[in-house]
Amino acid sequence: MGYARKTGHRGVTAVAALLAFVGATSCAPASAAGPLRSDGPSRTPSAASARLASAGPSRTPSSASSRPASAGLASLRGGAPYLPKPTGSQPVGTTSLYLKDTSRADPWVPSVKARELMISLWYPARSRGGKTAPYMTPKESELLMKDGGITDLPPDLLSKTRTNATIDAKPAGHRRGLPLVVLSTGFTEPRSSLTALAEDLASRGFAVVSIGHTYETATSFPGGRITTCVACQVKKKDQTFWDKVGATRAADVSFVLDELTRAHSTWKIDPARIAMAGHSAGGASAVGAMLKDSRVRAGIDIDGTAFVPVPESGLARPFLFLGTQAKHSPGGDVTWDAAWKNLAGWKRWLVVAGAEHVSFTDIAVLGEQIGIYRNTALPPARSMEITRTYVAAFFDLHLRAKPQPLLNGPSSRFPAVKLCDVEQKTCA
Repeated sequence: MGYARKTGHRGVTAVAALLAFVGATSCAPASAAGPLRSDGPSRTPSAASARLASAGPSRTPSSASSRPASAGLASLRGGAPYLPKPTGSQPVGTTSLYLKDTSRADPWVPSVKARELMISLWYPARSRGGKTAPYMTPKESELLMKDGGITDLPPDLLSKTRTNATIDAKPAGHRRGLPLVVLSTGFTEPRSSLTALAEDLASRGFAVVSIGHTYETATSFPGGRITTCVACQVKKKDQTFWDKVGATRAADVSFVLDELTRAHSTWKIDPARIAMAGHSAGGASAVGAMLKDSRVRAGIDIDGTAFVPVPESGLARPFLFLGTQAKHSPGGDVTWDAAWKNLAGWKRWLVVAGAEHVSFTDIAVLGEQIGIYRNTALPPARSMEITRTYVAAFFDLHLRAKPQPLLNGPSSRFPAVKLCDVEQKTCA
């Protein structure tokens, strides 16, 4: 059983990973053959700066390690960060919902006898105009700035980030007519960190839901109550820990699908056309959700270690790996290699030259705008275009049956994207 309450759209602790200066895997396990690891929930400014300086050769001296963050403000339009405009033809609406699953205790805090979740919804709207959704609250921005050790920027700057979706706009479309995409973010990352991707998919006619997995990150609930990252406090983040993350997220996804596809739901979702994409730990979560719930017809792992294994019995639904060339070429991530062997349906393995872990999220775009991040090998605007285009192509193919030649070979439009031959361990 559960219930939903509409709340003012809030990004919770958006861009927490941004202010931690792109901590390589968002506490996900290592993607190479080595042992599982964790970057840890608490990051000091000095440690964060060290990671930024050493994260890869594509970071240039113009990044945060050599200049004050305020140097980036001069380039901001209107003095505030902004998300790229959606590329689809439809206006976008958004709202937030509070859900409560009374059938289970919270797995991270068992004394809490019901699992509470905040989710964000984006969808095609009937008309344009109206108040756009805030990315986060001023207080949340202030706390993130302080935690990230950034003192030379306005403390409320992140709350001023301009989005493109109208709060509580009336949904467009026919009853049960919208395909649904579930988005899952990295461990410790808020549900808002994939907002630019969500807005773009909604502008192309998809309903999109991003789930805040409570106690994996700071989450704001109605009435001002805030929960923190209890899961971060677990010292031994071994395979047992990641099994729990995967199982918890899979249960969250199934519950949210139950709520959104109820017979009298107002969200016009087609229960026969549901798929999922996740970044970092969210990518592994896509596998877990597909194994638990047959309603999830297709999935994407975006640059995430596949810590939820695909069983030897196989998974026969469509799946896409999309990741950085540096870490996720065949043979570079044993978890992807193992999963690939047991994927029995349509499958593709794509890597992006010059991309870094954060390239697929809002974090890269916003970080560049405010002057704490730069990737000259693959500019954030370009990596955002790649992510949006390939993710949308996958869902158009598998939820709308629209042929997508883009997924079948090299593209002159996107030469950085390589299609991998896993048997030959080559990508071209």
